[in-house]
Amino acid sequence: MLWSQVGPDSANYAFTLPDFIVEAQKDSNYEKKYQRLVYNVKKVLPYAKMASFRFQLMEQNLQVMPSEKARKEYLKRTEKSIKNQFMDDLKNLTRSQGKILIKLIYRETGKTTYDLLQTYRGDLTAIYWQGMAKVFDANLKEEYDPIEDWQLEQIIKLLGFD
Repeated sequence: MLWSQVGPDSANYAFTLPDFIVEAQKDSNYEKKYQRLVYNVKKVLPYAKMASFRFQLMEQNLQVMPSEKARKEYLKRTEKSIKNQFMDDLKNLTRSQGKILIKLIYRETGKTTYDLLQTYRGDLTAIYWQGMAKVFDANLKEEYDPIEDWQLEQIIKLLGFD
């Protein structure tokens, strides 16, 4: 270690320490879990983005509908279209992917999946699907918290979807 006096008084010293490398002990289990999380986010984020887009489009269209009957008909057609387009893919999601999707839908829309179901399908349908989610250890009322879900946020930013 080298040291030298700095300044006119002897109270200030500068030290030069030798370079050293700290090797972090690699936890392969953590790395595997993280890579799996990246894979899951890549898989479900497009669905959350599409849900947000569809939700905004649907909100705009519902506002210009002339009657309640027209709104109901529009909602039925939209639901049928979404089911035809996405249901097979969504059925094949894992539990982890489903839980991530629920959080990301909240991130993208600002509403929980439960609230969306309740608004557009009614209380009974929302309660039914919440019960189904609970069977699979999920919660449709789950919210996205960027502090708590920092890894998801980090992955989304790394993927360039922010």
